[in-house]
Amino acid sequence: MPSPQPIRLPIRQLVEFLLRTGSIDSRFTGFDRANEGARIHRRLQKAAGEGYAAEVYLTAQREVEGLLFVVEGRADGIFPNEDGTVVIDEIKTTALPTEELTEDRNPCHWAQGMVYGAIYAAQNQLERLSVRLTYYQIDTDEITRYTRHFTAGELDAFLTGLLRQYAPWARRQMTWAEARTASLTALTFPFPAYRPGQRALAGEIYRACIAGRSGQKNGTRLFCQAPTGIGKTMSALFPALKAIGAGSGEKLFYLTARSTTQAAAEDALARLHASTPGLALRSVTLTAKEKVCLCKDAEGHPACLPEACPYANGYYERIKDALAALLDGAPQFDRAALEAAARQFTVCPFELGLDLSAWADVVIGDYNYLFDPVVRLHRFFDAAGDWLFLIDEAHNLPDRARAMYSAGFAKSALTDAKRALGRGKSSLKTALSRADRAFLEARKQVAVLAPRRGVSPPAADAAGQTSLLEETPASGIALPEPLLAQEGTVFFRELPDALLKPLHALQAPLQDWLEQNPDADAHARLLELYFAVQDITRAADRYDTHFVTQLTARGSELELELLCLDPSAFVDASLGCGRAAALFSATLTPPGYYRGVLGCPDARAVALESPFPPDHLGLYCLPGISTRYRDREASIPAVSDALAALAGGKVGNYLAFFPSYAYLRRVHEDFTARYPGIATLAQESGLDDAARAAFLQKFTPDPAQTLLGFGVMGGIFGEGVDLVGDRLIGCAIVGVGLPQVNPRQEILRRYYDEQSGTGFDYAYRYPGMNKVLQAAGRVIRTAGDRGVVLLLDDRFARSEYTRLFPRHWQHLKYLNGTEALKEELNRFWGQGSSR
Repeated sequence: MPSPQPIRLPIRQLVEFLLRTGSIDSRFTGFDRANEGARIHRRLQKAAGEGYAAEVYLTAQREVEGLLFVVEGRADGIFPNEDGTVVIDEIKTTALPTEELTEDRNPCHWAQGMVYGAIYAAQNQLERLSVRLTYYQIDTDEITRYTRHFTAGELDAFLTGLLRQYAPWARRQMTWAEARTASLTALTFPFPAYRPGQRALAGEIYRACIAGRSGQKNGTRLFCQAPTGIGKTMSALFPALKAIGAGSGEKLFYLTARSTTQAAAEDALARLHASTPGLALRSVTLTAKEKVCLCKDAEGHPACLPEACPYANGYYERIKDALAALLDGAPQFDRAALEAAARQFTVCPFELGLDLSAWADVVIGDYNYLFDPVVRLHRFFDAAGDWLFLIDEAHNLPDRARAMYSAGFAKSALTDAKRALGRGKSSLKTALSRADRAFLEARKQVAVLAPRRGVSPPAADAAGQTSLLEETPASGIALPEPLLAQEGTVFFRELPDALLKPLHALQAPLQDWLEQNPDADAHARLLELYFAVQDITRAADRYDTHFVTQLTARGSELELELLCLDPSAFVDASLGCGRAAALFSATLTPPGYYRGVLGCPDARAVALESPFPPDHLGLYCLPGISTRYRDREASIPAVSDALAALAGGKVGNYLAFFPSYAYLRRVHEDFTARYPGIATLAQESGLDDAARAAFLQKFTPDPAQTLLGFGVMGGIFGEGVDLVGDRLIGCAIVGVGLPQVNPRQEILRRYYDEQSGTGFDYAYRYPGMNKVLQAAGRVIRTAGDRGVVLLLDDRFARSEYTRLFPRHWQHLKYLNGTEALKEELNRFWGQGSSR
């Protein structure tokens, strides 16, 4: 008879799953200072002296009810007491008042120590052993200890009892895993045939997943540029699932930048279920708490308090019953399904999704669940696992990663907090004043270092108040040597300690006030300040040569930003948590740029051919137009004429993409005045989801008259929009999409110039051309589509840009003017009567 498959269980996970009780409670309780636990642990362990072994890794096998468990974890400390009895020390940091730290406060704490004790006693043939709970009160530095004495038999019986309680859950998961393996082994591609390029993409991803850590110690990495129409979502999901069926991967994480691509992954999984009835494959889509919360406060924020939210109250009492029922039901848990289940079982939908993720085979969510240092799924990614990562629309990841590792803080947060506190003196007000004073002095220095044109540096007592100080302002502070000073903005290579020190000093009195005044009117404002301070100080902790500091003075405001220019090391570390990662997009050109910025310099990169016949895409360029900033005003009539020629080729829907709203508006004004017979629609800034949907609804199939939409490159219509068939038959791209020249882009350019001499490419050209290629990809979406793309700028004829064109653009035609364009359009549309 074959030996049972081992079930690995972290000890803390086992104990908390079985024994945790109570409610979700997000009220401020000093949780962030409690995160200093590791440091406090080390201090207590060091103070224990000789004979005290710290962070002792323990693991053991136990067979219970025919199941083989491998339990593992780290005991905080193990030492012999005065009479030689071995003691397991379980250390906990807490913000609870000492009088509330009773011996039976938390059964999970005793349980962890007892499981460690059971393992250690068995491994060392001990008859007796003690377990000590050490509570460290973080506000008073008081230490409270409780000790209990056990026989080895009692501890072993306790561990066996826990495993017996967990056995039904383990058996459920083992049964599911066996069914999943059988299902995925037999799984077939859900379409009659592969599209051109689809099999190649699937093969690349399958090989990467199978190779795993045997290919690279931090896992195999693969970059795939797959043109629109290949069917990237299914081409990525299907081979990854087949790899899991072959034993290469325990769980698949499908990570995206937008909800639209999350929906595509959900649809692909639904198709697999439809084509394979009975498919044993469980998935969950994680959505931000703010979006799925069923109980929000008056300001629209989640009210995660047991007295305010029935879904939070008693959550841990009901979650196991909810999980048991849901795991026997439908296998796909999207946002709607989680909300319905949350209402049915009266549990928080956000926390339910997180708890279901432990039992899911596929987890769909935003990039931040892997890459963000605060939001990441610590339950999976605090250590490496047998995970597979599919990173969709990976061209978005460089900017998203930079934002995740950067942080900002505004001086106004200090003055607003002080105003909210009102009159009176306190240690918090003193700390606020010191920090505010430092920011005020820094703002004056920035105004001198980088004066804005036509603006005099503000006086210390300027009207409108730059500070709310009771004390006399101190003398100047010392800022680091500037890297760049321009138009109210100064960059530094070094951290500005003169600003960060008072923010660090603000943390303790701010936390004390929040703990002591939970019902104060100013609590929400001060809590916002607390999180802002935590964010900037965390960024300061990871600050290194990949960062710069930016100070920007605007009127009485001073903004401090710690900018991550190069996220490669952080992205590399996150991807290293899994066995393999495939990063794919329609636009990953040039591959060396993306591999470098995303920390995968040695990764394999492949570019697949377009699946569509070249003659389905009319591709034209008018190189006689310059859209450079200095030429834009003069270019407006020529751009309008070119757009009119494009829209006059055939009745239908068109989009024109511009590098900025200002340029868009100027051309739109000119176009509507000179071509009133062509209906237009212009994108406004700051559109919400409803306005975005309303804009796209105007692009109807089989239109009776032409519609020309005006949009912004890189905006909400420049990518992720799927207007199939004749909902869109052409687009114009005005300019090469370069980001606006500003101090931040210039410091990014300087950084990469110093690193590799590629500053302009990395800061401007490559991001700009990515926007161009994404916008052009809106036209041909399916094999039956026909459409045209018009490029308007002389730089599209220069080698430094043409080398970035995809291979399916080889038939691009350069034309002398709008008359030649009209002739080509007549010829193109004359080849077929429909798109």
